[in-house]
Amino acid sequence: MRDGVELLTDVYLPAAGSSGTVLIRTPYGLDGVIARLTAGFFAGHGYQVVNQACRGTSGSGGDFDPFSQETADGADAVAWLRKQPWFDGRLALWGASYLGNTAWAVMVDPPPELVTAVVAVAGHDAHWVAHGAGAFSLEEVVGLMDALGHLEVRPIRGVARAATSSRRLGPAFRDLPLVRAQDSLFAGSGMPYRDWLLATDPENPVWRRMRLGQALERVTVPVLLQAGWQDRFVAQMIEQHDRLQQRDVEVGLTIGPWTHVETATKGAATIMTEALDWLAEHLAGAGGRSRPGPVRIYVPGAEEWRDLQTWPPPTDDRVFYLHPGGGLGEAPPSSVAGPTTFTYDPADPTPAVGGRVVNPAIGGRRDNRKLEGRADVVTFTSPPLSAPLEVLGNPVVEVVHETDNPYADLFVRLCEVRQDGRSINVSDGFRRLGPADANGTIMLRLDALAHRFTPGSRLRLQVSGGAHPRYARNLGTDRDPATSTDLAASARKVFHGHGGFSRVHLPCSSPRNR
Repeated sequence: MRDGVELLTDVYLPAAGSSGTVLIRTPYGLDGVIARLTAGFFAGHGYQVVNQACRGTSGSGGDFDPFSQETADGADAVAWLRKQPWFDGRLALWGASYLGNTAWAVMVDPPPELVTAVVAVAGHDAHWVAHGAGAFSLEEVVGLMDALGHLEVRPIRGVARAATSSRRLGPAFRDLPLVRAQDSLFAGSGMPYRDWLLATDPENPVWRRMRLGQALERVTVPVLLQAGWQDRFVAQMIEQHDRLQQRDVEVGLTIGPWTHVETATKGAATIMTEALDWLAEHLAGAGGRSRPGPVRIYVPGAEEWRDLQTWPPPTDDRVFYLHPGGGLGEAPPSSVAGPTTFTYDPADPTPAVGGRVVNPAIGGRRDNRKLEGRADVVTFTSPPLSAPLEVLGNPVVEVVHETDNPYADLFVRLCEVRQDGRSINVSDGFRRLGPADANGTIMLRLDALAHRFTPGSRLRLQVSGGAHPRYARNLGTDRDPATSTDLAASARKVFHGHGGFSRVHLPCSSPRNR
């Protein structure tokens, strides 16, 4: 590297000649299962693979500082690569999760040798990971720092650590102030938890080397993006698709029915087959189109893959109104209908259940009935559907809301209530409120989804005051939860007629636009 640090690098040579070079930069080790299933896989299919251990990992020199060193080190890796006599001058990038972030880091200043890239389940902006929702992503950052601080742990011990994560990490979720975890859970680890927690402004220098959006303005080569509907990074990957498409960069987008970890298990065959097809077309120059359409999505409920020209596809807006007494229907309630009320108490924060989190033990689609039984969660449920209802895109919820304490959050979730009674989450939205916007009509844009609600199932909308520790609880004061311990509850009203109409807009497909 430019500062003299040496990074350990393995070069895999295919047995019968190379169809091009694939660069992978990883903090997860140069041997073991991950290396065999990534670098070994591509080498076994005819590509020369350069597999490099990130700074401070797996014997590479220097100290590991997550995400902040990858742009400079990635550029230096390519500069080293072009001097090697065995490099043929044609380069592809591949990466999933952290490895995908290192690929974006190289694309911040795309090298002239780059001809294509494949990125799976990866974001491009670390500030968005920590603060993009408007509240600190407590569970995500604590889990990430815990994992990256123990990269030396071997697989068997890693399984044991994962099994005990709830107990080990619990104090970091429960204790206040949040900054305390730096001196307890992360003491001596070198992980920058405090910096990430306190740097709420995206322009803070902490994030300068970890926000890679410039790559989306500079890369010109074809890029394949692969995500899962319940993956933590699907929103960023849709943004990546949109920004590249707007610049007329050739971009493919695949979204399967997976969580983050399931992409590497249940989705592995699809993801790796697509990657090989993409590399054959754009690196090896095999010729011919590998994809029927730029966008390929899986539609749960319909249980089928679809090829689309763009995301989202054309849809019709279908409106459902929240009714007093817990109903949800297409006819508005009476104009004199009274509100639904609940109280949020940060001393007993509404827990998070499922959703787009990385930890496979708590993420994905879950039965929400226990959560919905809490007094601080109100639900609105439709009659059973008489025909399929297919939602493709981002639902938008308008909550006409009032609170006696303006320091409050809103968490809204769309669920499918199946005929056996299970209430399964399909899409979420979150807003942190304050004195300027806590009362009135609150607009929440829920996560993008593709889902067919089947006949006999029902729609359900949850409204609550948080989802802890997925989002750090709102303490109910004007003080920073990172450094404060003061708590104050909030009494809420959701209006249905008198005071305004709360409703959800669903982007639904119809026979004419399928």
